[in-house]
Amino acid sequence: MAGRTARLVLLAGAAALASGSQGDREPVYRDCLLRCEERNCSGGALKHFRSRQPIYMSLAGWTCRDDCKYECMWVTVGLYLREGHKVPQFHGKWPFSRFLCFQEPASAVASFLNGLANLVMLCRYRTSVPASSPMYPTCVVFAW
Repeated sequence: MAGRTARLVLLAGAAALASGSQGDREPVYRDCLLRCEERNCSGGALKHFRSRQPIYMSLAGWTCRDDCKYECMWVTVGLYLREGHKVPQFHGKWPFSRFLCFQEPASAVASFLNGLANLVMLCRYRTSVPASSPMYPTCVVFAW
């Protein structure tokens, strides 16, 4: 019991020390995000945001807050570059320009191809392995 409590205390202490990426901690980013959300993400401004947001962005789940994070990320990156510093990470990721509704198009394409390969292999598995095999249902569920 004492060992379990000690591990829990250590885990809670480690979580308290975690502070996010460098860009997330930047006061310029935080101030920009706060101002953007206050200005664009409530009341009539939110309705205006939704009315001018492209349909593919809303279908992809981009919210006003996400849009503010994206815009403020680039404001902060611009400041870093003007000051001659390296570009920081934001939310654990490097900044990428948005293409349509994808902020990381290469990653989205790779994920799609990974899913496609998984589907192809599932079809091959289902045609070549008898359904009576002991692990058949487990493998099919895992593939899905």
